[in-house]
Amino acid sequence: MSACWERGAAAAPGVVPAPCASKVELRLSCRHLLDRDPLTKSDPSVVLLLQSQGQWVQVDRTEVVRSCLHPVFSKVFTLDYYFEEAQKLRFEVYDSHGPGSLGFQDDDFLGGMECTLGQIVAQKKMTRPLLLKFGRNAGKSTITVIAEDISTNNGYVELSFRAWKLDDKDVFSKSDPFLELYRINDDHSEQLVYRTEVVKNNLNPVWEPFKVSLNSLCSCEETRPLKCLVWDHDSRGKHDFIGEFTTTFAEMQRAFSEDQAQWECVNAKYKQKKRHYKNSGVVILADLKFSRVYSFLDYIMGGCQIHFTVAIDFTASNGDPQNSCSLHYINPFQPNEYLQALVAVGEVCQDYDRAASLPVTRDSLLWGLEPGSPPSLRCPTTLPSISTLRTTSVKESRVWWRPTRTACPGSSSMAPPTWLPSSTRWPTWQRPKSALGRPLNTTSCWS
Repeated sequence: MSACWERGAAAAPGVVPAPCASKVELRLSCRHLLDRDPLTKSDPSVVLLLQSQGQWVQVDRTEVVRSCLHPVFSKVFTLDYYFEEAQKLRFEVYDSHGPGSLGFQDDDFLGGMECTLGQIVAQKKMTRPLLLKFGRNAGKSTITVIAEDISTNNGYVELSFRAWKLDDKDVFSKSDPFLELYRINDDHSEQLVYRTEVVKNNLNPVWEPFKVSLNSLCSCEETRPLKCLVWDHDSRGKHDFIGEFTTTFAEMQRAFSEDQAQWECVNAKYKQKKRHYKNSGVVILADLKFSRVYSFLDYIMGGCQIHFTVAIDFTASNGDPQNSCSLHYINPFQPNEYLQALVAVGEVCQDYDRAASLPVTRDSLLWGLEPGSPPSLRCPTTLPSISTLRTTSVKESRVWWRPTRTACPGSSSMAPPTWLPSSTRWPTWQRPKSALGRPLNTTSCWS
């Protein structure tokens, strides 16, 4: 553990994720936090920091849970996970005393924990003790981090709830309701998915819409049980339970499409004690929007075709193609770097193109004539760079140069190259000299 915990961390710099990175969600909860407030309990919040270039930078922070020593945070941290890197993380817990950022001097440090993202991913659920400065234990305080891979997430859900005729739990005013949505895991444990805001003094609240991933909501299993709980908020942290109901995402979709998306909010204790008890109100699903995220494989299996077009800049600055130092050097024994690149990329792309052909665009080809170049370079004696790369199928690996005879090399009316199928019979004067498809040594200039 470091000797000091820097709180004035800079904002995390923008990082472009690598294609091999996996998306991981982290959910936090704490137990037995230190009570730093003399009259009430602590108002904890957690700051996540990531070590970058030897310095700790702040990534994000959770919401503040008022007057609670065993908080379960609804804020989810989403990180890019790189298997080949040791990504060091630091979790700092503070007792917040202001509505602003955690940079206030009044915020009390309740403990921290350092680990790597790999350790969390490997254990899936990791509980560690919180440490104060200089490695001292923060009493019995612990922090639990749960990791969940969302790389396979295939959609996002936007939900909007409202309620009607909720029970009044306050004596001198009406209830201050908020809603919590939980996912039931395979081990029958409950995982908090989202916690709404508190609607003050209202028995018919309308909560703000919220958006969660389908993976977070139900682990991409639409029949997985979900539990919704409604509470009356208490500033001292002793929230009064109003009622609950269970459902599934599949049931939500079906009920919403039939305009019957409402559930009775039931308090089990009241149901047992009160003979004529019916419910503690009704929760209504006001809106449901499901946006599916399709993977690359979904597009390919759905019939998407990838057409690969080649554009080559044949500029005179590349040098004489007869010189081995030129990028356009025509090696009689092996293809040059251009041909190697085309074959390497084409072998991959042709599997997703029914035609299995690689056309060359007309407008992006420069015929070796740069604007303002000396007249001596405008009509060279040999023009292999003007030749058209002919290939039938990359799988056959038969690549050769074919001269274009439709115009003078120095004219602006040079005909665009085209690709010929493997079955095309070439005239005798156009047939490549090598039956194995090796490129011709030179291409003569004609008038």
